[in-house]
Amino acid sequence: WPYDMNLDVLGLWFLSWYDVSIGPNLPMFNHVRKQGTGGMAEQQWAVIAPTLHCAYTRSAEDTVVGERSMGDARYAYAELVDAFFDRFVRGDATNPKLDAQAKVTYFTMGSNKWQTSDTWPPRGAQPLTFYLSSAGRANTMSGDGVLQSTPSATDSPDKFTYDPMNPVTSYGGNVCCTGTAVTGGSVDQRKMETRDDILVYTTQPFTEGMEISRPITPTLYVSSDVKDTDFTVKLIDVYPDGRAFNLDESIQRMRYRDGYDKPLVWMETGRIYKVTLQPLTTSNYFAPGHRLRIEVSSSNFPRFDRNLNTGGNNYDEVKGVVAHNAVHHSRQ
Repeated sequence: WPYDMNLDVLGLWFLSWYDVSIGPNLPMFNHVRKQGTGGMAEQQWAVIAPTLHCAYTRSAEDTVVGERSMGDARYAYAELVDAFFDRFVRGDATNPKLDAQAKVTYFTMGSNKWQTSDTWPPRGAQPLTFYLSSAGRANTMSGDGVLQSTPSATDSPDKFTYDPMNPVTSYGGNVCCTGTAVTGGSVDQRKMETRDDILVYTTQPFTEGMEISRPITPTLYVSSDVKDTDFTVKLIDVYPDGRAFNLDESIQRMRYRDGYDKPLVWMETGRIYKVTLQPLTTSNYFAPGHRLRIEVSSSNFPRFDRNLNTGGNNYDEVKGVVAHNAVHHSRQ
C-alpha cells in the first residue's frame, strides 16, 4: 500500500510482539487512522499481545513465549469480536464494549500488564538516544562493548568476520510460517553471544525502572571489504542474573540502504557508510537492575536469507565470499 493511499476499511487489529509483521503493521494502523475515508479513520482498534504469530488466543494464566514468562496475558478477544460484529454486521449498537474500548490496548512485557492509549506510540513517550562505545573489542558478551548516553570518546571500530557458510543461526525472534526451521519467541541469547561474529553493547544496570513503548530506530556506521553485505541488530532485556531475552530484531542489506525503490548502491573498501535500519518496536519495562543490550552482526539465518557477499543474486549462487566487517563509533 502506498503512503498516499486512502483506505475505507473497518479495522479490528490483533497484533503480537513476536509476530513477523509487527513492524509494518503498526505504521499501517497509524496510516489508516490518518488517511481513512468515510469515517473509517475513527473505526480502528488495535490489541497487541506478547505472543507469537496468531497465538494471542492461546494466552494463559502464565503465558510463556519461548522461554520468558509474560505472566497472565489473557484478554477477552471473543467479547471484543462479538461487539465489533454486533455493531458493523448486525447493525446493533447496544453492545457497550466497543464504546469503552481504547484505540490501542498493548501488553507491556517486564511489568506484565495490559495498558491502553489513544495513540501509538503512547502520548508522553519521549525519545532517548544511546551510543555504541568500546575499546575496539565488543565481540561476544565478554567483550568491552557498552551503550551510553554520550557519544564514544574513542575511535576504535569493532571488527568481525562474517562467513556466509557459517552464519549466525536464528534463535527465537519474530517469526511466522517457518515450520520447524526457527523456534520463535523470547529466549536467552547468551548461548549465541559467545560467537566472535556478534558484537554486544550493554548499558549499565538501570537504577530506576524504564519502560520502552515506541519504535526504536537503529543507526550504524559501518564498513566492509566486500561490495555488499548485511547488518543485523537485536534488542535485548538483560536480567540481573544475566539472562538476555530478545525483544525485536532487524536487518539491512547494504545494496538497498538508499531504499528498495532506488538504484542499487555498492560498498567500497575503506569507506564508512551510515545506514539506518527499519525500526524495531516493542513495549517492555526494564526493572531496576536490568540492562538494555544491542547485538550487531551480519546474519540471522534462516530467519533472514543470508547474504553471500558477492553482490550477485544470492538465490542462484552456490559460493560465498567471507566479509570483514566493522562498526564504527566516535564523536564524529
